[in-house]
Amino acid sequence: MAAVLLTGFAPFGGEEVNPSWQASSLIAAQRPEFAAVELPCEFGASLPALRAAIELHRPEVVVCVGQAGGRAELTPERVAINLLDARIPDNAGARPVDVPVLPGGPAAYFTTLPVKAVVAAVRQAGVPASVSHTAGTFVCNQVFYGLMHLLATEFPGTRGGFVHVPYSPEQVAAAGTNAPSLDVGRCADALGVLADTALSVTEDLSTPAGSLH
Repeated sequence: MAAVLLTGFAPFGGEEVNPSWQASSLIAAQRPEFAAVELPCEFGASLPALRAAIELHRPEVVVCVGQAGGRAELTPERVAINLLDARIPDNAGARPVDVPVLPGGPAAYFTTLPVKAVVAAVRQAGVPASVSHTAGTFVCNQVFYGLMHLLATEFPGTRGGFVHVPYSPEQVAAAGTNAPSLDVGRCADALGVLADTALSVTEDLSTPAGSLH
């Protein structure tokens, strides 16, 4: 059993690496109470892989991690929606448009991680962070929604949620752009802080973290 299960994704969209998996595997290698599993970036395969990982490791907390190119901070997600609307195909070529993650399921699930406390702790550790209110409509949102449904219906004693990390500097350099990036080592450290906060804090901070648009 692991106290914390971290998941990251395989590279997608033509990228050679995915910092969500790089950071998750790095911090798990440093912390024996953590486990890390790479999920396929595929609509048909991601949730079966997630379920198998939870059944294998039986963690107290599950933190699924994804890449959000263009964001400059580590962003724990607050809500997953029951919608898939893929702008690009997944790694298996699937591109669902305007279909639910779970037919007949709730419109949305909220994270059970203390996202405001997490942001405060990660910022205190010197890594930029903010609460996000959209996980998109690609495989990241599918995994987030699927995770919360699994925890609500099959693993009620486990808490979990989703966090996005920026591009790595290596990705930005390879693409020749000036997109925001964050070093994978710093991302890994931030995931460790996030996980420790999630394990120790059960009631979130009552501070503003909303957005105007």
